[in-house]
Amino acid sequence: MPLNIKDLKITSVDFQPLGKLRDEHAGDKGNVLPRLKVSGVPAGTKELAVICHDPDAPLANGFTHWVVYGIDPSTTDLSDAQEKFRVGPNGAGHKQYYGPQPPAGHGQHHYYFWVYALDTKVEGTPTREEFLQKYAGNIIEQNRIVGLYENK
Repeated sequence: MPLNIKDLKITSVDFQPLGKLRDEHAGDKGNVLPRLKVSGVPAGTKELAVICHDPDAPLANGFTHWVVYGIDPSTTDLSDAQEKFRVGPNGAGHKQYYGPQPPAGHGQHHYYFWVYALDTKVEGTPTREEFLQKYAGNIIEQNRIVGLYENK
């Protein structure tokens, strides 16, 4: 998958890049989706997709915390994306945001909130792996913000 980063950005007022996610965002301490904003969507974008993934999870492919499709390219505020757009299955198979919950003592994990600008619309609600396999060639641009979280 190409790494195309030009103007597309995803930011949050709840954490800085490589900053700590608050406990309220953790799966077992509130499970509140961080407020996310998108800007710099490139021309030709038909749809945006957002995926939150933890590559540090002790599983072969990490753990996917959230996948969202059908986001209109004019959307800038993703705070209510869970309710407004098509949510795909997370790593546990549930169609919802599931916040950080690394094993206690496992150390700090990285939570990548990826935004993808696509030149086509995504069909259905694929898993993260299915999405990347099927739509990698349709990504015009992508970017991410990474938050950190540790269960002590």
